[in-house]
Amino acid sequence: MKWALLSLAFALPAQATEITPDGLDSLSGFDVAFLGEVHDHPGHHLNQARAIRAIEPLALVFEMLTGAQAARAPSSWDNAESLASALEWDGSGWPDFAIYYPIFQAAPEARIYGAAVTRAQARALFGQALPDVFEGDAERFGLDQSLPTPEQAARETLQAEAHCNALPVDLLPGMVAVQRLRDAELARVAELALQETGGPVVVITGTGHVRRDWGAPAALALAAPQITTVTLGQYEMAAPDPALTDFWIVTDAVARDDPCAAFQ
Repeated sequence: MKWALLSLAFALPAQATEITPDGLDSLSGFDVAFLGEVHDHPGHHLNQARAIRAIEPLALVFEMLTGAQAARAPSSWDNAESLASALEWDGSGWPDFAIYYPIFQAAPEARIYGAAVTRAQARALFGQALPDVFEGDAERFGLDQSLPTPEQAARETLQAEAHCNALPVDLLPGMVAVQRLRDAELARVAELALQETGGPVVVITGTGHVRRDWGAPAALALAAPQITTVTLGQYEMAAPDPALTDFWIVTDAVARDDPCAAFQ
């Protein structure tokens, strides 16, 4: 029965559609919207802000913030610098807060939630099991189960590619576990935000976390199938085939240094 539920939760969207930013103006009518991004792409954050204005969420969940950081969010702020200071954004390792600021401006009265996995939690997964590190009910979110062998292999391949094929092979299972923990934490906090505010809730995270087959939406569907969700992926140059989200936007790539240079 558990595997049947997992298969149901990890189903790909039945009707996936590529849209332009204009299509974001009608993105509403769901309990939780998972809005993906390429983290350092300013245009992706402007698109998220546009969707947020249409959704009018009562809660914003950020992959980039811990719960402690989110708790420090002020009820109002004067500018990007004052909000970044309150959230202790600088030094977090995320891109410049200025490109994220439009997201906050789009819903200034929304309650802010943090769903970041801390470095300590991530490190713990290289010696502990997922249920021992996750702060929620591991069984509800599927973390008590091993992945099917093909999915585990596919995830390890993606982790290797994301790290320029420079990681030792024996680290890849731990990297997959960290990804699963992040997905489950995003789902857990999204459910909590919905319970506490009544929603709608918007989740801001990387596009890899919003895929319906095994990302945060799948974890939430497993834990609380009654919650309605929508997923938006944002990609540079091309989207995956088959589609992994309900809707997606393809943009030009931003100029950046070679991410693999650090591994050479």
